[in-house]
Amino acid sequence: MLGLVVTDYLFTTYHDRSEGWLSQARASLVRAGTLTDIARDLQLGDAMSLGKGEARSGGREKASILADAVEAVIGAVYVDAGMDAARSFIIDLMGERLTDVTALTGPTNSTLPHDHKSRIQEHCAQNGMGAPDYTWTEEGPEHEKSFTVELSIDGAVVGQGVGRSKKQAEQVAACAALTELGITYESPNSTATPTSASSTAPEPE
Repeated sequence: MLGLVVTDYLFTTYHDRSEGWLSQARASLVRAGTLTDIARDLQLGDAMSLGKGEARSGGREKASILADAVEAVIGAVYVDAGMDAARSFIIDLMGERLTDVTALTGPTNSTLPHDHKSRIQEHCAQNGMGAPDYTWTEEGPEHEKSFTVELSIDGAVVGQGVGRSKKQAEQVAACAALTELGITYESPNSTATPTSASSTAPEPE
């Protein structure tokens, strides 16, 4: 259901983009990391009913459980209210991510960069660190807002980013934090390199 709606939205909205770009945009939006971020934004973990053992072991923060929970909610909306309601729900749920997917690419046929937020989240979880904490401020008129985000881990600011939306600025801050902490991507074919803390995200096309 999620993949169907996102594919239809991207094909309709970005019909001038290449097939490769559309495929990678879709993958970035329906990946488990994106669903986990959505679940955390909604504080879905607090509403889940878990067994005592799972709850004690941090199940409410486990990425796989949170991602599955989002898909379960989408499925429930579809069963209860039908396809049109489910489509509207998914579009609302994705929110600015559907426009940020354009801002985070370069030229029309370029590929999507790494999801810096997910990478630093994984690093913190794997190394027993506190969860990344994003704080933001905004400025400018409604039609030209600019967001500044600071990323802190265990109380220390490790990255800052500026963007046209909160999500975009968070990605830039996470990218800066990756550089500050010396974290790299595991893929040997990676072409995305985290930039410095003073970097700003590219303007939306």
